[in-house]
Amino acid sequence: MSTHAPKGVGHLRGDEPFPAAAKVALANPQLRRNLQHATTTIRGKSGRVIAELPDWQELRSAGSALKAYTMANLPRLLEQLEERVTAAGGVVHWAADATEANRIVTDLVRQTGEQRVIKVKSMATQEIGLNEALEDAGITPVETDLAELIVQLGHDKPSHILVPAIHRNRSEIREIFLREMPGVDPELTDNPPDLAGAARRYLRETFLSTKVAVSGANFGIAETGTLAVVESEGNGRMCLTLPDTLITVMGIEKVVPAWQDLEVFLQLLPRASTGERMNPYTSMWTGVTPGDGPQSFHLVLLDNGRTAVLADEVGRQALHCIRCSACLNVCPVYERTGGHAYGSVYPGPIGAVLSPQLTGVEDNASLPYASSLCGACFDACPVKIDIPSILVHLRNQAPHPRSEKAAMAAAAYTMDRPKLYERAQRAAKLSKLLGKRGRGLPPPLNGWAASRDLPEPPAESFRDWWRGR
Repeated sequence: MSTHAPKGVGHLRGDEPFPAAAKVALANPQLRRNLQHATTTIRGKSGRVIAELPDWQELRSAGSALKAYTMANLPRLLEQLEERVTAAGGVVHWAADATEANRIVTDLVRQTGEQRVIKVKSMATQEIGLNEALEDAGITPVETDLAELIVQLGHDKPSHILVPAIHRNRSEIREIFLREMPGVDPELTDNPPDLAGAARRYLRETFLSTKVAVSGANFGIAETGTLAVVESEGNGRMCLTLPDTLITVMGIEKVVPAWQDLEVFLQLLPRASTGERMNPYTSMWTGVTPGDGPQSFHLVLLDNGRTAVLADEVGRQALHCIRCSACLNVCPVYERTGGHAYGSVYPGPIGAVLSPQLTGVEDNASLPYASSLCGACFDACPVKIDIPSILVHLRNQAPHPRSEKAAMAAAAYTMDRPKLYERAQRAAKLSKLLGKRGRGLPPPLNGWAASRDLPEPPAESFRDWWRGR
């Protein structure tokens, strides 16, 4: 049976609803400047490399079709992936939820006798709160992606799928390094190469001395049992090749049917995410190769609410996401509020449709409303996820106040009766008595007018105009 992600574990639920968190974010001008600069830069780079491909729309359609096929055949493809990984010397574990996944990974690390792990950037491990679970077990996780390291050292939370520290500028990063990074040069400047160099020196010894790594996966190929990670810094390559033990946590929706399918996704993903023609580092591995790379490989297949999403014929499109973050970079709401306001490790438009489905809509009821429904996210998505339609679908599932239900029932009753509707139209002219733009509405209706303008009633209704002719 499909179940939702458990409460109290991981990072899918916020401490307060989106409107309250957004209000705090909007009051931070530095945050808004950081976000506008970063998203504008990424949009520009992405737009230029996408324009180079005459068949971009055909690639989007192919990616969408492949994802739809995968969701329709998910059980078979996952079993095929398990069979191929096992045949190549790996061990596959199935985790129903975050609690089980954290226990599996923690036990595997304990079995090695190590007390430190290095990590490749992974949304799945952030989703389940793996770092906290490891720390509770006395195991130190070290993030090796530069942006994730900034977030970790700053005791912060990620605010973007691709660029977790997008809410920080370089001066803030310098202060974090000076305060938290052991052995850092006290004369460190905020020049980006200097900051990257400080992180490189800090991580080098960790790479060489840590025997266990934890990664996510961008793709898992059912046909061959191959896992793939794409990244830009080379830290992933170090984590995937140097340690003795590699543990990969992968959401079950990341499986793809065949090796050839990467032909589509490896063109879509870098252009839509980082604005590059190809990812600087594309690492692939199949099980264990004697004498080369990790000699112990474990794949943890994570559900954590995904089968509940799959059961929704409209909402299951959210599982097509390839974590490119294109929707965040074009969203006017995200650009003004940032990722922390969403309360989930998945921010922006995709988070507004994915998080409520993973947790159950009632636990994230405000997120489907964190959108103007402008449709920019749909246009930008490289696999054509119709996010606006899913948002409307989830709004219909969200709990509504009794007063709102009563008002909608009254409106439906009125519109279903022509004569009553005509009388209501005439009465609407009295709305002028409610003040300009509806500011004079009594409670609780004045809440509606706080962020909307009540339309001016026309001097003559269509019915009156028709009757006069």
